[in-house]
Amino acid sequence: MKAVILAGGFGTRISEESHLKPKPMIEIGGQPILWHIMKIYSAFGINEFVICAGYKQQMIKEYFANYYLHRSDVTFDFRDGGMMTVHNNVSEPWKVTIVDTGYDTMTGGRIKRIAGYVDGTFLLTYGDGVADVDVGELIQFHRERKPVVTITAINPGQRFGVLDLNDDGYVCEFREKQDSDESLINGGFMIAEPDVFDYIDGDSTFFEREPLERLAKAGKLAAYRHYGFWQCMDTQRDREKLEQLWSEGNAPWKIWD
Repeated sequence: MKAVILAGGFGTRISEESHLKPKPMIEIGGQPILWHIMKIYSAFGINEFVICAGYKQQMIKEYFANYYLHRSDVTFDFRDGGMMTVHNNVSEPWKVTIVDTGYDTMTGGRIKRIAGYVDGTFLLTYGDGVADVDVGELIQFHRERKPVVTITAINPGQRFGVLDLNDDGYVCEFREKQDSDESLINGGFMIAEPDVFDYIDGDSTFFEREPLERLAKAGKLAAYRHYGFWQCMDTQRDREKLEQLWSEGNAPWKIWD
């Protein structure tokens, strides 16, 4: 199973850094948050990734093209034509496909553009959020209920779109948050069947609006409830919170060795 990561947005709420690099490349503990997300999936044996790039997409490509330079000690011997020797080679069992899904494309459009790069059920998440989600349990939940899309429902006590669930774990309604809500929201870490592409019209489609709303009304949107850690990196304050957790050795999303 492949994991698709949405990594093409502008990150306007964290413009202090996103004007220089795409939001998923903003670092936590010296590594892009994109790397942290991939390590979460890899801990569950998910090692094939499709990155939906857009804004400053060349920086994501260059990062993976030079991955060894970022993760290993290197000797450059200019006496021998600039020969490079990589020491203590740190490798990942990853296969990474980076797709330029357009500069102004919305989330739904980006998902539709990578249809040719997935071959069945696929995982899907945003490139700016980490969690200690049990991906194996999430996959099992999806297989048992057989919806078109399963989202991970969390309660951050914040904003975003709201989910109303029935007792069987299906979404009855997907809508904007109201003051009276207790705020179960879509925390990413989703699973989708190929049928999801039929619910996306094109580049201007926000995945979080019409596609998820239609799926909810049709009884084809399920929600896996996650009660553990979840944090998006929406603002500089969020980034600082994640950085502090990492530097203190108290990062709950670090579920890998």
